[in-house]
Amino acid sequence: MLRIVPALVVAFAAAAPQALAQAWPAKPVRAVVNFPPGGAADQLMRALAPRLQEAFGQPFVVENRPGANGSIGAGEIAKAAPDGYSILMSSGGAVALNGLIYANLGYDPMKALEPVAPVMVVSVFLETRLAVPVTTIAEFIAYARANPGRLNYGSPGNGSSPHLASEMLNRAAKIRTTHVAYKGGGPAMADLLGGQLDFMFDPGIGLQHVKAGKLRLLAVGSPKRHPAWPDVPTVAEVLGGEFDADTVFGIYAPAGTPRDVVARLNREISREMQGGAMADRVAAIGAQTLLLTPDAFAARLRTEHERMGALVRETGLRVE
Repeated sequence: MLRIVPALVVAFAAAAPQALAQAWPAKPVRAVVNFPPGGAADQLMRALAPRLQEAFGQPFVVENRPGANGSIGAGEIAKAAPDGYSILMSSGGAVALNGLIYANLGYDPMKALEPVAPVMVVSVFLETRLAVPVTTIAEFIAYARANPGRLNYGSPGNGSSPHLASEMLNRAAKIRTTHVAYKGGGPAMADLLGGQLDFMFDPGIGLQHVKAGKLRLLAVGSPKRHPAWPDVPTVAEVLGGEFDADTVFGIYAPAGTPRDVVARLNREISREMQGGAMADRVAAIGAQTLLLTPDAFAARLRTEHERMGALVRETGLRVE
């Protein structure tokens, strides 16, 4: 009878993840975007996927799984096998805040998802349709105060950075506006352009329409003026105090994914994000590239969870 020596069993078990990581990827990798086509996350993942395919020799197949501020797509990856063949491109808010906002998710995003690599810091730009009779943020606030509840705004979903930015503006400016939640930034932007919405904190996808004269840009929701739009004031310059609605978009994997796989993905994504083509794509939506190790990315995510989580609790934002 064959006897298995316990020490060998332990050795084989310890070697298994390393062997998996060395063989990875041996088949296509599924890359889920948890927002609809046309949004910032979708644009970046579809630009990044062919470069990762070239680097690793296997297709990175992009799938859109929108809904509930990214909870649906994030949930699919959170529950996927942690073998390196399922990754997620997501906004930071969908991971850092959805566990605080959405009841009965069935998973804890902060525990079930492994931060792999950030790709960009996304600013939000306060934009209005041209029919709103304002040209500055000060005029916008005065108009909103004179017309409480009349102005409506769109967002990619409850708890998204554009949603929280708008609620921060409501509180800081003492105005009342009406929120319309969408499944992503793309559909919300389409309705802003179509006149169904009055304004929006845009994660950058509408800047092309600002340049074309179809939307009016009033302010940026970042702590400092944006380097690409130096003449556009920050919200804080007008209202005083602090106003920071920036968020980090990045790549995540199921918790427990082999560390070697996470490290390889992080290195390659970071290298690609420094290339001219990806840098240009990031700049086109007014975002800025961010490079961090997986551990540093996780630490930043925890900070965001605490910072914006305080706002969620203060506002009582909750979706049943």
